[in-house]
Amino acid sequence: MPRSRSRVCLQDGLKLDLNRLTRKGFIRRGCYCGVRGIKWTNTYWGEVASALISADLSAPPSGWLKLEGGLNQFILLAAQPRRYGGHQWYFVCPVTGRLASVLWRPPGAKRFCSRQAWGRRRVAYASQFLDRDSRAHHGQSKIKSRLCAVEGLDHEEWDLPPKPKWMRWKTYERYETRFDRYEEVLDLGFLDLELVRKLGLK
Repeated sequence: MPRSRSRVCLQDGLKLDLNRLTRKGFIRRGCYCGVRGIKWTNTYWGEVASALISADLSAPPSGWLKLEGGLNQFILLAAQPRRYGGHQWYFVCPVTGRLASVLWRPPGAKRFCSRQAWGRRRVAYASQFLDRDSRAHHGQSKIKSRLCAVEGLDHEEWDLPPKPKWMRWKTYERYETRFDRYEEVLDLGFLDLELVRKLGLK
């Protein structure tokens, strides 16, 4: 049984993912990054928000990220040493002080904070509003999209797409195991439905 939609869906709001910002070139480790424009888009509504972003990651263990132009917020950053050298950067949640790679700004909120700052009773991930079978379908769809993204494959044509050339076999096997678990969930749901029909309960 899916949970009630009395809580706000995090994915309906805005998301700041530090690793994604790095991959997209909005911030760079080890230096100051001047003002650049950033926007958030939605599949259905197009652009939903925009801001100017700047960041300073030049002097570990501390730094900052600044948003201006409608989404005004100054966020502290912290670098933690990695086991094999170098540093991993994190946001410092402005409410809890916890380190986080992702900050959320749910609909109606005034600032970005960590998932824990919003509380379990106020917000939830989109998948938490789905029933068991829908979560399994959603999980399989995410795996297929991930595997097809770079290769340009149509994920509708595949049950489980082949391993992309750039992906390690260990990673692919992890996706394969997860995909099979979702399939087992869907098979159980199908078997339950068949049993109900045989017993004449539906």
